[in-house]
Amino acid sequence: MSCPFDPKPRWERRKDARPQEVLAAALDLFVERGFASTRLEDVARCAGVSKGTLYLYFASKEELFKAVVRASIVPIIGEAEDTIAHFDGPSDQLMRTVIMGWWQRSGECKTSGIPKLIMAEAGNFPDIASFYKDEVINRGSRMIASMLERAIARGEFRPVNVAAMTQVLIAPMLMLMTWKHSVGPCDHADLDPHTFLATFLDMALHGLSAPAAVVPAVVPAGIP
Repeated sequence: MSCPFDPKPRWERRKDARPQEVLAAALDLFVERGFASTRLEDVARCAGVSKGTLYLYFASKEELFKAVVRASIVPIIGEAEDTIAHFDGPSDQLMRTVIMGWWQRSGECKTSGIPKLIMAEAGNFPDIASFYKDEVINRGSRMIASMLERAIARGEFRPVNVAAMTQVLIAPMLMLMTWKHSVGPCDHADLDPHTFLATFLDMALHGLSAPAAVVPAVVPAGIP
């Protein structure tokens, strides 16, 4: 296990930097070890603070995990929501922008390991699973649904069951993150995430596109 920052003596660091260092260390350990096996004393050691100092900012491991999610994942959803709200272009371009941006901001970072943690440990820790569902899954689903509703309203996508299609679009992205943190390191086929997402988007957008309007042929006057 490696700490995600250069360890410095406590007296050389600004006090207001400590919560960010704790969150960085916690994210690293949660992804590497899982929720159950991550100990607060190890987070404190990696962050270069005492366990007592850690408790000044976070009352429990559950509260620390929630803070990690709110600092590292929730803002990414907020950025996507803002992009959707202010985007003026065609809906297929919007979906490509949001999904590829999601991979760049989350999939390529440590945060991509959090969904695997939730799937693996939800049964033993229902409180953190419920928190994650409320603040990430539900909000992310509404964000995807809003893109579909926008496209259908503009006549760019054919009418579909938005709730079902939202889950269909989310599933491959979850698979890609799970693959990265499970069999990915041992997969010599070397799945390329960008190629995977580009192929997925090509298939999804072709399936969603509204059929082109058929323009009736104009028959010149006098021809029967």
